Amino acid sequence: MNKMTVRDVDLKSKRVLMRVDFNVPMSNGVVTDDKRIKAALPTIEYILEQGASLILMSHLGRPKGTGFEPEFSLKAAAETLAKLLGKPVQMVDDCVGPEVEAMAKALKPGDVLMLENTRFHKGEEKNDLDLAKQMASLGDIYVNDAFGSAHRAHSSTEGVARFLPAVSGFLMEKELEYLGRATENPAHPYMAILGGAKISDKIKVIENLLTRCDKLIIGGGMANTFLAAKGYNMQESLVETGSVDAARAIMAKAGDRLLLPVDAVVGDKFDTEAASRIVNVDEVPVGWRVMDIGPKSIALFGDVLKSAKLVVWNGPMGVFEFPKFAEGTFAIARLLATTGATTVIGGGDSASAVKKAGVAGKMTHVSTGGGASLELLEGRVLPGVAALNDKKKGEANA
Repeated sequence: MNKMTVRDVDLKSKRVLMRVDFNVPMSNGVVTDDKRIKAALPTIEYILEQGASLILMSHLGRPKGTGFEPEFSLKAAAETLAKLLGKPVQMVDDCVGPEVEAMAKALKPGDVLMLENTRFHKGEEKNDLDLAKQMASLGDIYVNDAFGSAHRAHSSTEGVARFLPAVSGFLMEKELEYLGRATENPAHPYMAILGGAKISDKIKVIENLLTRCDKLIIGGGMANTFLAAKGYNMQESLVETGSVDAARAIMAKAGDRLLLPVDAVVGDKFDTEAASRIVNVDEVPVGWRVMDIGPKSIALFGDVLKSAKLVVWNGPMGVFEFPKFAEGTFAIARLLATTGATTVIGGGDSASAVKKAGVAGKMTHVSTGGGASLELLEGRVLPGVAALNDKKKGEANA
């Protein structure tokens, strides 16, 4: 990574403005999954150890952008962080304004202040530079550790970096290191696995992966569109009819490097209590739909994966939120845990799948950003990364 990190700047007695991704699941005002908060801890603790004070900012959910909305408050995230740090975390009810400025200026080395949801301001998602300038005025140095938001050019992710020295946190550095292995100089054999519902938003990802990987495994709902392109009647399965021609063109170009399911677990309705059976992919019964990959597909994919040195996985193999249709996804997760390969798991549903399968700790890297990881795999430059200061000459591999 050729971007500066927190290691490259003097933090002593500085006020550090840090963008984190505390967009965490909540229920009744309580954080139900603190994985993203824990992921930011190494950078937070390092900054405090260096004798700096720390101002944290994040978004949460999709508020209207017209001011404070209690259900989208970051107060619970601040309370969770305080427990994890074992020290107080101050909370303020906005992310800019006189009260925020006064609290930021009063911070002493070792103090932590959590700003309120950046998306309470409509200008945040428009990358309003006046808003960004107000945010930047709170600190001396900007640290971005919010990989999950790095694909968005917002005031708190890209705009602020125009007004302060801007460096990466450790989580951002780790994400870029491991996902960079898949896009810049991958080890071979390199196998990629793509799942999820649709191919329309992953066509460029597929095309980019096929220029780098040795085999690309397609599962989940998106496999149905490829199977339809082969002429199979997928019955009630999810098929993107507008993407069938694109799927056909991709298959023609990829040849035997692209692998599709050969059998499937089908259901008579989209429901956790649906009747199910295993069929070959060209024998989906009338009125039924594909809900998961079948045992022959698991064996086929497993045979390919066992020789891999690098595996990148983004998207489940089926409707894994329904226990009856989770085995394909969980089986792939368990296989990856035993390959000995470098395993990089995209965020979102893929991260959830390896966790539910009980093997998250056996993966080399589980990303915190689903959308951001997909855009990197597509070959895009992430605005939140591009905005960070480059390392000086001679430090590029530091």
